[in-house]
Amino acid sequence: MNSNQQGIFVKDKMRVVITDYGFPDVTIERELVGAAGGNLAAFHCKTEQELIDAVRDADALLVQFAPITRPVIESLTRCKTIVRYGVGVDNIDLDAARSRGIAVCNVPDYCVNEVADHTFAMALALTRQLTAVDAQMRRGVWLRTPPRPMPASRQMTFVTIGFGRIARAVLDRARACQFNVATCDSLLSADAEILGSVRNLSLNQALAAADVLSLHVPLTVDTRHLINAHTLALLRPGSILINTARGGLVDSLALAEALSKAQLAGAGLDVFEEEPLPPGHPLLKCPNVLLTSHLAWCSQASGLELQRLAAEEVVRVLRGQPAHSQVA
Repeated sequence: MNSNQQGIFVKDKMRVVITDYGFPDVTIERELVGAAGGNLAAFHCKTEQELIDAVRDADALLVQFAPITRPVIESLTRCKTIVRYGVGVDNIDLDAARSRGIAVCNVPDYCVNEVADHTFAMALALTRQLTAVDAQMRRGVWLRTPPRPMPASRQMTFVTIGFGRIARAVLDRARACQFNVATCDSLLSADAEILGSVRNLSLNQALAAADVLSLHVPLTVDTRHLINAHTLALLRPGSILINTARGGLVDSLALAEALSKAQLAGAGLDVFEEEPLPPGHPLLKCPNVLLTSHLAWCSQASGLELQRLAAEEVVRVLRGQPAHSQVA
């Protein structure tokens, strides 16, 4: 079957470039692109110049963590789409892509349950003080009461910042454990049908009400350092912060300072402003923090699903079909 039959290109095959990836292989992408009449090239680009050299004549890019900057985008001669392996697109210069008429897409509907499970597992571990009691026992201390007061989940309020797919899945889990639930999402109308029994609060109300505050919004100019010294001071004493969304939502130095002063009871973090988290970072010295290495998305099923969905989006756009999730 040639490219004319696929409706992609007349003169030559499409060239899809994977800029970087952490998967064991890219067999799924190679098969899907090949079946559509195209060629796939996969790289592990680390520098801007490596990216420019690899992508210049690409018709589409598949990107995991590589920074797709304006110079990289301006080097593209015929690219029609950039698809991010994942939900966030803050490693792609969206304005530069728009100026070149390049569609930027993400994959918002994979790993919803994995991230929700990870988020809620962190919340339960911290509210039940599992890490603190474990550390206590390893020091040879056996007590039948925890280090801090431990309210019942039915006495606590679980609040999400954002009310997208993952946030709703997290709140379902919280509701099942009898937490009171609420959200803070300025894009929702007060009577939005999707809310059901979930209260929609202002940010200040959410900070004041939350025993557990879980972040589920994209990283933008407006949301960068949403959690900072000022907003941390508005959290109630004994509260817990969870971030499995984007590292830049939290001023990590301000959080470490607040934790060191016991302004809040603990934090669960899967994402960080700088990854990997640098050795010696103040958060590593906080005993009341649960840290994981950006793996909330992970399961044996989710990685394969991500690869398939991202490659299918590339093929759709190059065939001239509507994208399922275009963000720019």
